[in-house]
Order: sequence, then structure tokens, then C-alpha cells
Amino acid sequence: MSDDRRLAVLRAIVEDYVSTHEPVGSRALVERHRLGVSPATIRNDMAVLEEEGYIAQPHTSAGRIPTDKGYRLFVDRLANLKPMSPAERRAIQAFLDGAVDLDDVVDRTVRLLAQITRQAAVVQYPSLSRAAVRHVEVVPVGGRSALLVLITDTGRVEQRVVQVRSAGDLDALPEQLAALRDRVNAAVAGKRLKQAREELTAVVQASEPGQTAVAAEVVAALGECLTAGLEERVVIAGTANLVRSGADLSASLGSVLEALEEHVVLLRLVQEMAEEGVTDRGALSVRIGAENLHLGLPETSVVTSGYGEGEVLARLGVLGPTRMDYPTTMAAVRAVSRYVSRILSQ
Repeated sequence: MSDDRRLAVLRAIVEDYVSTHEPVGSRALVERHRLGVSPATIRNDMAVLEEEGYIAQPHTSAGRIPTDKGYRLFVDRLANLKPMSPAERRAIQAFLDGAVDLDDVVDRTVRLLAQITRQAAVVQYPSLSRAAVRHVEVVPVGGRSALLVLITDTGRVEQRVVQVRSAGDLDALPEQLAALRDRVNAAVAGKRLKQAREELTAVVQASEPGQTAVAAEVVAALGECLTAGLEERVVIAGTANLVRSGADLSASLGSVLEALEEHVVLLRLVQEMAEEGVTDRGALSVRIGAENLHLGLPETSVVTSGYGEGEVLARLGVLGPTRMDYPTTMAAVRAVSRYVSRILSQ
């Protein structure tokens, strides 16, 4: 019972500190929360929480504030996330439903997350390494030129113009390209990229005499599309929200902004969070304070969720100060990731 009560005291301290940005004293806890015990008991519980490192006293004769360890326990013991209102859910759906392609989905998502959480938002593009081929199109565009378009099941599109220098009869080239397109799609549609590469080699080898050189040129260009798409990318928005956070990041705002500019840091962070064992679509991962020390982000917390239909294709989330409204932020990240997953499945 004492452990449950101390957890309730810690939860009340976190909620009040996030709300007021002022150290929380025992008198405030008695006045604002129905903890069902005397002020003396609350003071004893606060003393135990401080001794165990869950709260700290920033100034003499001041109240207490949560530590990184305290925030971690608070997040790990969250029974329920604050549900988003029907109006908020409708607004998210309406905003994201207007997207016309993957780039638009990513752009809308990162701006939406930044707006509703008032933090810096990060969205990782789905990597082609985790995607399957949906369709390959080969379109003659005049002379020896052809437009090669690769479309993945994540909605990502890569394209390249190839000069078919080995073509002999230009009048017959459109028909040859159409036949090659059909063979390529029959071989690679629905397959992961590594397997697709192996199948493309077989497509060239199985080409009719006189068409092998054309097939080889087109397949080589398709390989370039695959290589270009393997580049990991993230998009960020809402960095101004961090500037508005005031004293929360006063000592490290410059280094945080520099880290956001260095996308390699964000990619490493997202990748690490993806490898923490949270593999279910929509599942949340939270990094708090000192857990980000090795990335130069010790005063920040990061909340991410995987998105994708059936499996996690990439991650999205927000970064902000450790004094964060965790239940609301986590609910928003989870809700947005679910909508993005549904949109991509369509």
C-alpha cells in the first residue's frame, strides 16, 4: 500500500510540476489532490521518494521536482493515456486524408505533430530496405529515352530517365520496353528489394536474343533507383516550439538545435528506439533525459511510435524538454501513427 501511495504522490508531483513549472510542496499536494492521507504522511513519502532518487529539491526550503528517474517511473506506470477528443481525432483524420502522395503524407504528419504537441516533431521516411515492390513502370519519352518509375508498397516513388543506347530499331523500342516492363513486374512485384534484385538478374538472362542489352540497361537504371531509395531520411518541424520552452532547455538549447540540424543524430536516435524491442505497430517508445546523454540531448525526452500496415516501416514522434505532458504527448503520437498507417495501407 505504501508503494502505491508513493507512486500516487510521485504522479501528483509530476502533474503539478508539468502544469505549473514550479517546485511542488506537500501543502500544494494536499490542496490539489485527494491522496487520502495527512500532510505529515505525504512529507514522509516525499522524503522516501527523494532518498530513492525519484524527486529532488532544487533550492533550500523549496518544493520538489521530478528527476529523470522519477519521470521514467511515471511513464512506465502510466495506466491510461489521455484520450484524444472526437473533435481532435476528426481533425487529424481530415488533415491527413488530404495527402496526395507519400511526400505529402510525411510533410502533413510532421507539421501536425508539431502543432498538436507543441514540441519538435520528427518523421522518418519508410526505407526501401523495409519495403516491397508494388509496381515498376517503363514509359518511352521519345528517341532513346525512357522514364523508369519504381513504386513501393509504402507509397515511396523513385524515378530515373534512362538512355537506351543499345536500342537498334527505335520504332520497335516502345514495344520492347512494354514487354520488358511486364516481365519485370511479373518477377519482382510484391517482393522485398533484396529478392527483387536477384530476380532482375534472371530477367536479363532470360531476355530474347537481341534484347538482352536493352534489358540490361533498363535493369541497371532500376538498380540505381533502388540504391537511391535506400538512403535513410527524416523530416523535422516545430523547432521554434523548443525556443518557446523557455528555461526548460536554457542550458542546452543550442546543442539541441544543432543536433536537430544534424539529421544523422536523429537517424541514430530513431534507429536505437526502433531496436529497443518495441516492434508492434503503434507501440510507443520513450527516452527520457539522461537516456539521451550519449547523443548530446540530456535535457530532452523523445516519444516515438512505429507506423506501417502489418509491420513497422519507420518511426515518427516528438522531441521536447523532460518537463513534458507525457500522457497527452504519447496519446497524440500513437493516434497520428495509427492514422498514417491506415493511409499508407490505402
